[in-house]
Amino acid sequence: MTGQRAVAAAAALLLLPGCTSFADTVPQRQASADSPAAEAPEDEGCPAERAEPDPDRPEVRLDFRLADDRRSVTGTETVVFTPDLDVRELVFRLVPNGPDSAPAGNRLAVDGVRGHDVAGGGYETAGAADPGGLYVVDLRDELAAGESTEVELDFTLTLGTEAFDRFGVDGDVSWWASGAPLLAWEPGVGWARDPFVDLGGETATSPAADTVVTVSAPEDLTVLMTGARSEPSAPRDGRRTWTAEEPVARDVAVAAGPFTTREVTTPGGVRVTTGVLPGANVPGDQLSVWTTTAIADLETLLGPFPYRTLTVALLPDHGGGIEYPSMILEATPSREVLVHEVAHQWFYGMVGNSQFRDPWLDEAFASWAEAVVDPGSGLVSEEALTLPGPVGATMAEYASDGRYFRLVYDKGGAALLAAQRAVGEEAFAAAVRCYVDATAWTIATPSDVYRALDDLPAALDVLVDAEALGKDDIPR
Repeated sequence: MTGQRAVAAAAALLLLPGCTSFADTVPQRQASADSPAAEAPEDEGCPAERAEPDPDRPEVRLDFRLADDRRSVTGTETVVFTPDLDVRELVFRLVPNGPDSAPAGNRLAVDGVRGHDVAGGGYETAGAADPGGLYVVDLRDELAAGESTEVELDFTLTLGTEAFDRFGVDGDVSWWASGAPLLAWEPGVGWARDPFVDLGGETATSPAADTVVTVSAPEDLTVLMTGARSEPSAPRDGRRTWTAEEPVARDVAVAAGPFTTREVTTPGGVRVTTGVLPGANVPGDQLSVWTTTAIADLETLLGPFPYRTLTVALLPDHGGGIEYPSMILEATPSREVLVHEVAHQWFYGMVGNSQFRDPWLDEAFASWAEAVVDPGSGLVSEEALTLPGPVGATMAEYASDGRYFRLVYDKGGAALLAAQRAVGEEAFAAAVRCYVDATAWTIATPSDVYRALDDLPAALDVLVDAEALGKDDIPR
């Protein structure tokens, strides 16, 4: 979900002399029909249907109010949480305070916390700027697995300057994503207290949640956001209120500005809303075509689109794009960037991951999917396989943005394409679809990838050689 990641990744390729797109030859890389490697994995272990969301997933309601000057947001977050492990606290991640965002003037502060079970709350630094990267809500008593608690947090978000990030203001348009305290829970594991890092990438872990978003904004603005958006309220006191619902959102994004919107429905029933600003470099109808085409191409590869809706807000051209569940903030008029962000609706949106511990599980898979359906994008190069360093490291192990992008996006995508070539296009795609369906709406791990490819040892060998998978990832 990082602002300039697709652009930075493509730029990193320019540092590799003579690079060509590895994806250009993927369709021709078929194993022999007589080879065992060409056979699709056995159906055993592959679910007959996509996994359903956890019925005990969190319920989140977010009420945002954008200030008249467009430079700050106040709000209240209500969370109903039912853990699958005993807990004595709730931990929320404050993404705007990270070292990659705070210097631009972004800041998220919790102004108050309430709830029957709440004993108090306070910040933990976790490598972030003032007031801290985590907000911890202490409970009066231990909350047993299967029991529920409800908490409310009041907060203030300050939006930084126009440099593209998850947050920003540029003229009459404001946008914010991860702009509220983010429940940092990994089912079966516990609270994710991973440190923030000074890289242009994500470090958050969050479960799919039944989410409702409400935004009050000046009446001259159109609001685009995560979820199925309803018609706004009638103007009152110079403002309108917009509401959207998304039953399985890990996080949300909002953009408010003088957007001209266009709505179309794909043959598969996905309602696509695009919004462009006055003078945009890409007209709304073109943005709609790019989006619906990307959905159709990726559905052929990965199965049905995960959400009922997808909204794309074309922001001023600060470079890059950021994906959120059923919502994309597009800050460059690029079809290639858009395809990458649409692929993230499967990898991160539906198949979640710890973005600190296993960043390759969303970025490398999104790069692979983009390269397969859009071979001319140039995002993934065959030469990247020779780059020294692991694909499967944590965010703390990458020394710079350049190294992170080249190893996770480029080498990771190239490794997946090489694994596909080693076993045959159809067999590998079938295994990935099994992985997608089996881990839908969960926090996936490298062990899940290993399990999905267990019948394709040649593919596993490629990923082990690229240091995407290791011995610790072998399913127990």
